Amino acid sequence: MTDKRTFASEEEERRVLQDELLHCPAYVTAYEDAALMARSELRPVRLMLELMKPELAQAENNIKSTIVVFGSARTPTPEMAQQEAEAAEALARENPDSPEAQAALKRAAKRREHAEYYRVAREFAQLVSSRCQIDGTCEHVVVTGGGPGIMEAGNRGAYDVGAKSIGLNIKLPFEQAPNPYITPQLCFDFRYFGLRKMHFLMRAKALIAFPGGYGTLDELFEALTLIQTHKVEKIPVVLVGKAFWDRIVDFPALADEGVISPEDLDLIAYAEDAETIWNLIAAN
Repeated sequence: MTDKRTFASEEEERRVLQDELLHCPAYVTAYEDAALMARSELRPVRLMLELMKPELAQAENNIKSTIVVFGSARTPTPEMAQQEAEAAEALARENPDSPEAQAALKRAAKRREHAEYYRVAREFAQLVSSRCQIDGTCEHVVVTGGGPGIMEAGNRGAYDVGAKSIGLNIKLPFEQAPNPYITPQLCFDFRYFGLRKMHFLMRAKALIAFPGGYGTLDELFEALTLIQTHKVEKIPVVLVGKAFWDRIVDFPALADEGVISPEDLDLIAYAEDAETIWNLIAAN
């Protein structure tokens, strides 16, 4: 029970009480109620919405098939890597006996090496977008995780040739924004990794994995598992940078240990340049 208030007139009472009702949280239409949608009990609804919103948008944009480009968000552009290398070299010259300066020089050299992957990813996206998005068709549309690094390179390559590309960004505890080269009507923000990874593969005709960290490895191995277990149709999986992948993942050792079949090694192929990536896709 609440204390009964006094009003100057019945008309004032009616007006005040009705205004309070109109602004009461309970009166907000359910689908517009942000507080309601954030409740744990509404998780099934949120999952359905994250499935349907990108699906409807891609259908409206006539996206028939995609090519997934995975890779590190930390991969620099060649220009950025060059600037970092010059700064590290200058620091090393000024402080030749500094362990910190020498460590910075080594990091800069590795960053410059990885910048080549940015160039290859951008060139591949240019190539596949210009060859497959012809006369309004939307086949083999590049889809990335929507962030910086290799993801940016993929979206940027499509942007370079005036083609569409998709970005599947995700909310993270730290600041995260989509790269600027994604087609605006195909730029999505996800709360759930699971739904995001579903969308990566729903229209995929190939998966290209550039060097990356935990996120890239997670996405790669989930895709390989789904292909291995026939949950999705077999598609080309191309790993770019064989020296990197041989160092990070010993796939033959998995077969030697008997934890995968020898034919599972055939699920992956390797490439070093954009044209080879495309040829591996076109051959399937």
